[in-house]
Amino acid sequence: MDRPVPQRIWCVDDDRMGLLAMSVWSEQVPGRGEDAEPFVAFHTESGQGVLAVFDGSGGAGAAPAWQASDGEYRTGAWVGARVARLATDVWFHDVVDGEPALPETLRAYLRFFQERAPQRRSKISGTMRRQLPTTLAAVHYRVSHPQGRPQLELRPLWAGDSRAYVLRPESGLRVLTRDHTRESDALELLRTDPPMTNLVCSDRDFEIDSQMLAYSLPCVLVVATDGFFGYVHTPADFEVLLLRTLAGAAGADEWADLIRREVQSYTADDASLAIVALGYGGFQQLRDRFADRLQTLTDRYVRNRPHGLDLSSPVRGEAGPGPVPAPAPADPADLPARVRAWQDHTWHSYRADYETHLPPAPEERM
Repeated sequence: MDRPVPQRIWCVDDDRMGLLAMSVWSEQVPGRGEDAEPFVAFHTESGQGVLAVFDGSGGAGAAPAWQASDGEYRTGAWVGARVARLATDVWFHDVVDGEPALPETLRAYLRFFQERAPQRRSKISGTMRRQLPTTLAAVHYRVSHPQGRPQLELRPLWAGDSRAYVLRPESGLRVLTRDHTRESDALELLRTDPPMTNLVCSDRDFEIDSQMLAYSLPCVLVVATDGFFGYVHTPADFEVLLLRTLAGAAGADEWADLIRREVQSYTADDASLAIVALGYGGFQQLRDRFADRLQTLTDRYVRNRPHGLDLSSPVRGEAGPGPVPAPAPADPADLPARVRAWQDHTWHSYRADYETHLPPAPEERM
């Protein structure tokens, strides 16, 4: 008998604080998922918080590293993601007490916990093999009030190919991190699967990348592993997923559940995501503020999807408000070429806003 797929959602919606936070976590194989559960925390007195996700790198860390109480072995990737989550948790507690919220301090905490984690040294070595390998994508944020106006100071922190974003009604989804891969074009990353050039691990040096940004409130922050954004057809699809499920929900818990259901319908990987919305006067206001943005996305990127692409291809009454023209008959053999042309066109239109805060490539920082 098949075991149900483990999955969890968590949310808090506090109108008085103007804070909505939630997370979604799902495994593909029960007990074998290499994403740790997302970490979300907010410290009321200091007005700062963090949200983070961790994706154990199964290819690099496939070797057993620890045996659980039920007798099952867990891989180095499984252990690495959970050790990184614990280190980030402790780091944030110390940040609240005065530790600088810097990439160097987070890296030091990760190293400290890795040195004390269960792991088995393998006699097999190679350029791709790692001990306790995991990605990390986090955003540390602080609410400040310069000149009496609320502002969000953001510091994304990352290693690997999990991502952090900011989401606003007027500009849509903007990526805050650059994947640590030799290819950085988001569409090409959907078409290929290049190896990572940097990720958290215990046996080799790694870096926690970072940048500083400031945003006025209200604002929505998102972090996600590639189980969410790595199995869609275009980068715009991930934003469509977030806003379509938001529009269909009556509250934060239902939004989280709709996101969970949607990602499980298309992903081929473990998937985890965390969202923090600040400065909105409740869920209804948050949903209403993004209604026009969803309509824009539908008109630009959903209605023109090639017929036969997937369940999101235009079907009368299902692509959003307004009439949807019946698709013209097309030769199925032409579908790959039509999909590629549509992807290129969509990405050309979406890219400028999406990459507004994309950090420069390492060679551009010299």
